[in-house]
Amino acid sequence: MLPALLRLPLPLLFALAPQAPADAPPPSPPRLVLQPARIRPGDPVLVTVSGLQEAPIGTLGERPLRFYPAGDGFQALTGLPVEQAPGPLAVKVVGAPAPSGALVELKAEVNVVEPGWRVRTLQVAHKFVQPPPEVQARMEADQAAFTAAFAQPFTPPLFTGPFAWPRKARVTAPYGDLRTYNGQKQGQHFGTDLDGRTGAPVYAAHAGVVVMTRDNYAAGNTVLVHHGAGLTTSYFHLSATAVKNGQRVKRGQLLGKVGNTGRVTGPHLHWGAKVEGLWVDAETLLGLDFTGAEAAAPGAAR
Repeated sequence: MLPALLRLPLPLLFALAPQAPADAPPPSPPRLVLQPARIRPGDPVLVTVSGLQEAPIGTLGERPLRFYPAGDGFQALTGLPVEQAPGPLAVKVVGAPAPSGALVELKAEVNVVEPGWRVRTLQVAHKFVQPPPEVQARMEADQAAFTAAFAQPFTPPLFTGPFAWPRKARVTAPYGDLRTYNGQKQGQHFGTDLDGRTGAPVYAAHAGVVVMTRDNYAAGNTVLVHHGAGLTTSYFHLSATAVKNGQRVKRGQLLGKVGNTGRVTGPHLHWGAKVEGLWVDAETLLGLDFTGAEAAAPGAAR
């Protein structure tokens, strides 16, 4: 005997089959969006794609992109080195808009603008310009500790929403400053210095896991917070710390207090951000939209 369903009239069988609504909108075409709208050497860059079924692969210039789910699409956070030459830079992303479907390639071209770095001359203790031999072992241990702290496995973000200032204060030295110390040693500033008296509170810029609390020779008392997505923020020259290694922290949670430990000219917070192995401008990080919402792209994807 035939199953009851197969004995139904043929028109009714078709009526029972699931049907897409006649007025259902067509699937959105794949789209590529870049932030910030104006990109400089040393900036963090957020790449958002939508209209794809699985995490794509891609590159920004020659740097590979590592995508994670975000909203209805995928995002990848990367950065440009400070040595990046101004001018056009290609972005390419490859993915499938349907399961087991043909791959599509999304392309965009961004124009990297001149950074306009400041040049400054600073006076610091002589021992920080030409460290004595007896501190060499300590500096090597510091470097090993930083390397281990930054070597975190890649995970999706441990945060949602925008980043916040670790303290509301005047910026005394922006990212990218070209510096001469005591008229001799030259270097570049890979953080944002925020004014403050010793003992003023310093807060986490966003949620994450503490991967370093350590007294370092040049950076002084340091806290590093790993946020996932290949991103870590740093807090240098603290007078005291309020967290421990391995501790989960929330956006706005107290990390420590402003100080003048390490190589400094006075009390302040040196705030930094490192993305995929590059120190980037933490101030630019504040303006990135991590919600997955689409923003104006600096170059049309095609």
